[in-house]
Amino acid sequence: MKKRDQEILQNKPAVSVFKAVRQTRLLCGGMRSLLLFFILLFSVAFYSCNYPEPNLDKKEISEKTKDSLSYLYKYHYTYNKNLEVCADTVKLAQLPFKDKFLMVNKGDRIVVAEFMVQPSDTVDSVWVKVARDEKTQGWVHESTIVNDFVPIDFISQAIFLFSHTHASYSLIVVALVMAIFLFRIYRKKKLMLVYFNDINSVYPLMLCFLLAFAATLYESVQIFAPETWQHFYFNPTLSPFKVPLILSVFVLSMWAFIVVFLASLEDLFHQLSTSSAFLYLFGLAACCIFCYFFFIIATSYYVGYPALLFFFYILVKKVNGRMTYKYRCGKCGALMKDKGECPSCGAVNE
Repeated sequence: MKKRDQEILQNKPAVSVFKAVRQTRLLCGGMRSLLLFFILLFSVAFYSCNYPEPNLDKKEISEKTKDSLSYLYKYHYTYNKNLEVCADTVKLAQLPFKDKFLMVNKGDRIVVAEFMVQPSDTVDSVWVKVARDEKTQGWVHESTIVNDFVPIDFISQAIFLFSHTHASYSLIVVALVMAIFLFRIYRKKKLMLVYFNDINSVYPLMLCFLLAFAATLYESVQIFAPETWQHFYFNPTLSPFKVPLILSVFVLSMWAFIVVFLASLEDLFHQLSTSSAFLYLFGLAACCIFCYFFFIIATSYYVGYPALLFFFYILVKKVNGRMTYKYRCGKCGALMKDKGECPSCGAVNE
C-alpha cells in the first residue's frame, strides 16, 4: 500500500501539469476564436459602412427632388431641414451685400432654404441659406452648419450633449465620487459589487460589456467612417434596418443594453434587499460610466480592441458558471457564495 501511495504521489504532479497545459491550450484556443470572431465582425461591418448613393437616373424624378437627394447625400441634410443654434451667436450674411449681417442666437430654430456653390471662396465654397422667420434670413458656410447648429430631434440632441459639451466630464466626476463612496462602504461592510462580489446573475456584467462594445463601435465609426456618422447625426433613427451595417450593429447594441438593464433590475431586486439593491445600482452605474469612457479613449489609441476581447473572455467565464452561487439564506432565501452572514438580511448561515 505504501508503494502504491508513493506511485500515486509521484504521478500527481504530472497530472496537474497535464491539466495546466490543457487549460492553457484551451484558453489560447478560446482567445484565438474570440479574436477571429471580432475581426470578422468588424471587417463585415466596416465593409458596408457607407450609405448607398441615391439613383438619380430615373426620369420620373423631378429636378428639384434630384437636387434635394444629391444635397442629402453630399452634405447629410437637405431642404427644409430643421436645425437649432448651439453657438452663442451666428452671423447670417446678407448676400450679395458685403459686410451686412443678421444675427441668430443660441436656441433659435432655423430651416435650410437653399444651397449655393461659390468656387472662388477660399474659406468654404458651399453656402447654405437658412431662415428663422420671414425677416431673419441669410447665408452661412456649410462648415458653420456642422459646427454651430444641431438637428432638433432628441437623438441628435443627445449625441450633441455627450459629444460636444462638458456633460461627459461631469459624468466622469460623478462616477469617481460614486466609486470612492462605495469603496468606503465596502471597507466597512461587505458590499455587493459588479464582478468582485457579484449577485448570481450574468446580466450586470453583460450590461457593462454591451456599453463597452457600443463605445468601441462608436469611436471606431468616428475614426474610420466619419462621414457615415455625420449622416447618422443629421438623420438619426432607432431602427437598425435603415442604416449601414456598422450603424445597425450599434443601434442593436443600444436596444440590447435597454433589455439587459431591465433584466438586471429584475434579478437585482429579487436577490437583494431594497437598500442593498440601490447601493449595487450605484456601483453598476459607476462601472458603466467607467467602461464607456475607458473604451472610447482606449479605442482612439487602438488599445480598445484587445481590451474588449479580454472583457468578452471574462464575460464568457461567468456565463460558463465559474461564479455560481452554491448556498441560499435560510431566512430570506437570498443566494450566497459562501456560508456566513447573508448580504441581504444579515442572518448568519452556518
